[in-house]
Amino acid sequence: MDTTTIVIFFAVIVLLSIAAIVISQAREKAKIERARRAKALEDSYRASRRLLEELPPQYLTKDLKSILLMRGEEVCRDAESLKGDLPVGKWRDELKTRRQQMDDNADERSPQRIDSPARAAEVKGQLQLLFKMIEGMQKRGRLDSKLARHNLKLVLFLIHKTQADLHVSQAREHTRQKQFRKAIHAYHLASTELGKAKDNPMALKAIKSFRVRIKELEDLANGAAPKTQDEEKHRLNKEWDSFLHDEEWKKKADYDD
Repeated sequence: MDTTTIVIFFAVIVLLSIAAIVISQAREKAKIERARRAKALEDSYRASRRLLEELPPQYLTKDLKSILLMRGEEVCRDAESLKGDLPVGKWRDELKTRRQQMDDNADERSPQRIDSPARAAEVKGQLQLLFKMIEGMQKRGRLDSKLARHNLKLVLFLIHKTQADLHVSQAREHTRQKQFRKAIHAYHLASTELGKAKDNPMALKAIKSFRVRIKELEDLANGAAPKTQDEEKHRLNKEWDSFLHDEEWKKKADYDD
């Protein structure tokens, strides 16, 4: 075997070794990428399910529920194309059950109060995640632009409403303790917060109600006779219905432009 043949032989070996290394690295990179995508899809599915389960139910209009289910279905389609070992079948069954419950109005849960800064911060964080989710679906063409814009606007309103609900809850607590000046201040804060969403008719309605309540509290602070316990309890319950789980704004959010 002459020198040229030996050089060619070893060159071929080197090239084959390099090719094998490159192919191995490419396969490993593809495997890591599939694992990353699978993890991202699993996280996305869990996020949409968590929002359905953990957001205050009075905030979830039928449109928002449907969008979250659509996001779950989108994840299932992407997971199927990935051909991994994600439990797509189980997810599809869950989504089918949830959609049927929604259509039958069998998914109602008791309203949740926003009664602490920690809970308000948690809900606002969840709403911000929902906002990004809707925005992403719109950019990918998975959501009608008009529907997306309408619900993005609604979510922004809900973020302000969350903070306002906290102030209303604090105002009610101050009123129970006869700390009328503090209650007035809390209602002013709630009014200011909803003023940031004054293009929403329900925000304007709530602000007008706050003004009436502030006037009543000012009378109490100035020595006016308080209402009876039953009347006050009825008023507090009516407030809670109006500001926290009123069905009217949900219907407007679902059907108005």
